[in-house]
Amino acid sequence: MTVIKHKEQRIGVFIDTQNLYHSAKNLYQAKVNFKQVLDDAVAGRALIRAIAYLITTESEDEKNFFEALEKLGIETKSKDLQIFFGGAKKADWDVGIAVDAIKLAPKLDTIVLISGDGDFVPLVEYLQTNEGCQVEVIAFGKSSSAKLIEAADDFTDLCQDPKKYLLGRKDRKGRFFSRK
Repeated sequence: MTVIKHKEQRIGVFIDTQNLYHSAKNLYQAKVNFKQVLDDAVAGRALIRAIAYLITTESEDEKNFFEALEKLGIETKSKDLQIFFGGAKKADWDVGIAVDAIKLAPKLDTIVLISGDGDFVPLVEYLQTNEGCQVEVIAFGKSSSAKLIEAADDFTDLCQDPKKYLLGRKDRKGRFFSRK
């Protein structure tokens, strides 16, 4: 399916930061170049809101990362990592992302979901059917749900050009390099 992208389209970008972070780390032992991902998501269109959903830890090591996202023009929403009795940890924003996307949908033509999480399939279908939004998904294809890719109007696979979307990537010999 061909997706139309024009400069008057009002878009909202919703970033499942944990999903992207863990995919980049597990697949490439690297960090995500969020500036490049956001630039490609916007694609010259009218950005209404870009929101990154984040998890904070007790050490607050992520403070510089949060500030870097805000300097890119990305709003941040954070919540604390939940640690349960016995050591189990939970950190996800699925419901928060879904609620924000549904609330903002009437003000948007296109919603860009940056996540490969298959739990978002019902959200994608709802936004398309009930809100009339074009829904685009951007994620690492190797760790993305096939059902999510199928449900989306457009899918950008970050694995197709990892050098473009990663920072501190390792080559086959284990040496790090970065895109300048």
